[in-house]
Amino acid sequence: MNDSVKMVAERLKGLREIMDVSVDEAAETCGISIETYIEYEKGEKDIPVSVLYSMANAYDFELTALLTGEEPLMSSYSITRKGRGIAVDRRKSYKYQSLAGNFKGRKAEPFLVTVEPKEAGELTLHGHKGQEFNYILDGRVMIMIDKKELILEEGDSIYFDSTQPHGMRSLDGKNAVFFAMILE
Repeated sequence: MNDSVKMVAERLKGLREIMDVSVDEAAETCGISIETYIEYEKGEKDIPVSVLYSMANAYDFELTALLTGEEPLMSSYSITRKGRGIAVDRRKSYKYQSLAGNFKGRKAEPFLVTVEPKEAGELTLHGHKGQEFNYILDGRVMIMIDKKELILEEGDSIYFDSTQPHGMRSLDGKNAVFFAMILE
């Protein structure tokens, strides 16, 4: 695993220990097996943003603290200039940019997400607490929500219960870009 994943894993473990949360409880909070959670904390496996979001949400700490090691500073407003969102490289074919990472006490997590084309195969599905809104800015994607495949094109949007297993892949061999908002 790369250094970024290992650093996030160390912060995740450190925050869990500071909050006196057991590995069993953390795994249950994230809706994953204890073994998988341990692999995440050891930095042996890429940690999905949904897992980090579940932990930050459940134990009331900022997602930004996990991603960057720094606490958000702004409380009135926070501007993110084009191309300058906090980069979150969590999975091989997804690139996230947090668009409000410097605003403390967020009630939602806005991201700009780029999905790179990948070979056909089984789609990795994940779920997390809350609801999610996705708006396709460029390209076409196939999103699967609880075994239902949906095709979205530029200008299309979807709002869904994000506890349902879901995943996405770009189509046509090109990157797809979308705005995602995770809401509690």
